[in-house]
Amino acid sequence: MSGDKQGYAPQALAGRRWLLPSALIKEFDLDPDRSGRPRRTARDWVVDFSCFLVAVIIGLLAADTITKENLPEAYAAFDQVLGALSCAAVWLRRRWPVGLAAVMVPVGLVSSTAGGAGLVALFTLAVHRPFRYVAWVAGTYAVLNPLYFLLRPEPDMSYGWSVFLASLLTVAVVGWGMLVRSKRQLMLSLRDSARRAENEARLRAEQAQRLAREAIAREMHDVLAHRLTLLSVHAGALEFRPDAPREEIQRAAGVIRESAHEALQDLREIIGVLRADEPDDTGRPQPTLAALEALVTESREAGMKVTLDQRVIDPAAVPASVGRTAYRIAQEGLTNARKHAPGTEVTVTVTGAPGEGLSVAVRNPAPDGPVPHVPGSGQGLIGLTERATLTGGLLEHGPTGDGGFEVRGRLPWG
Repeated sequence: MSGDKQGYAPQALAGRRWLLPSALIKEFDLDPDRSGRPRRTARDWVVDFSCFLVAVIIGLLAADTITKENLPEAYAAFDQVLGALSCAAVWLRRRWPVGLAAVMVPVGLVSSTAGGAGLVALFTLAVHRPFRYVAWVAGTYAVLNPLYFLLRPEPDMSYGWSVFLASLLTVAVVGWGMLVRSKRQLMLSLRDSARRAENEARLRAEQAQRLAREAIAREMHDVLAHRLTLLSVHAGALEFRPDAPREEIQRAAGVIRESAHEALQDLREIIGVLRADEPDDTGRPQPTLAALEALVTESREAGMKVTLDQRVIDPAAVPASVGRTAYRIAQEGLTNARKHAPGTEVTVTVTGAPGEGLSVAVRNPAPDGPVPHVPGSGQGLIGLTERATLTGGLLEHGPTGDGGFEVRGRLPWG
């Protein structure tokens, strides 16, 4: 593909360039190496020669009737010279369709042998120019036809029939030319439709890629943030308490090793999703609400004070997408409490029933002392808000009256 326009030209047209008019060659950009006016194709040469032949035949038929009109010899010779020049001018019809058609109006009024060339010029105008140009020229022909046959009546036909047949021939030529133009316009409109469809498909693909990247980024944040904060907490404990009992050091080292292993496993699965053709068939099952107790137990083993108020009778009955979102809300709430309010007691409350919806709340009181600012704070809550919105729910978060912080999610459960 040498350019954007050429990509929209059908391959069948590109392979049969000689069958297309030069005007379509230019529109479809099938000759990108040549600038300016396109060269005549084989089809153009055949059509131009046919039009020239039609103009010559009509001119010769008109020349036979000149002898029956009893015109002066000088005027008859002048008529035939104009007819010959008009037939030669047919070869210029593609370059100056409007000019040639306009010139042929007065020439056709004084020369009967130029009638064929005038019809060819009118046909060319109808093919290559909008209807307003055709209407002016054809209207002028319609007005001048009665005057022409009044000045030069047909010897073998009545005046009324002469005017009627001339007008009918003019309408037929204009209609034929407009039909050819409409077919070309249809091809160009199909080309434009294909171009728009390809652009829309490209935009949809780019949007799908962007949404996939955002989903993967949210998933990486939700999965890795929890594991890495566990690593940070236990590594900090080992740093500030090097004289801790051997059992505590072993337990902290075990949690660090397990958390690092889980983080690497989660990261490997996310990268596997990027590489796999069918992401749903790779990796471990995504966590649901039934895994919430394991999450709380893991946080307690890391040293957090967590109270779980689970009021859902059958967590396995919660829809997978809703349960997964609820799990991520609880996971993000615990991660934020561990980072911004270390040492406080966190309460996780889950309530709901089919038809009533599912509510998840993670609340922690104010920390005992000042807590240093953590870079990148708030990104997880933004991702959770989008995740909750996609499931048809909502997420609210903010400080409480006692200086603590609460994350509240309301999800649909039909």
